[in-house]
Amino acid sequence: MKKDIHIPKVTGVEIAVVLEHNEQHNEDDWNVYIINKKEVDLEMVVIVSQGFSETKTTSLFRRKIDKLPANSFAKFEMMQPELFDLDNRFQVSFFEGNQIHEKTFIFQAETIQEGFLRDIDMLGKKGIVCK
Repeated sequence: MKKDIHIPKVTGVEIAVVLEHNEQHNEDDWNVYIINKKEVDLEMVVIVSQGFSETKTTSLFRRKIDKLPANSFAKFEMMQPELFDLDNRFQVSFFEGNQIHEKTFIFQAETIQEGFLRDIDMLGKKGIVCK
């Protein structure tokens, strides 16, 4: 039965970790965005995130976005710098039409840092992107 289930390869969806200034607290925050570069809306987007290493594992964080319009993005999480020493996994599931899609994005330990920031045109901000 498992062989009958076809989950297509995901393209056009990215996760970005962005360093942004928080005016309210007058400090910089690391925020996580999902980016939809597709020409179609994504529905019932579920994101499960977790940090992990050989000796540590964080709690699971779950977020649901009912609809992510075509060529858009959504901020869904703020990351604490203490998590950057861990691998950070984001498991994304969504419906495109009637078809479910799944993809896992992993930011390896020590890859989220200011020296790796690059322009993210769609956001108009600097960050680190996992495709």
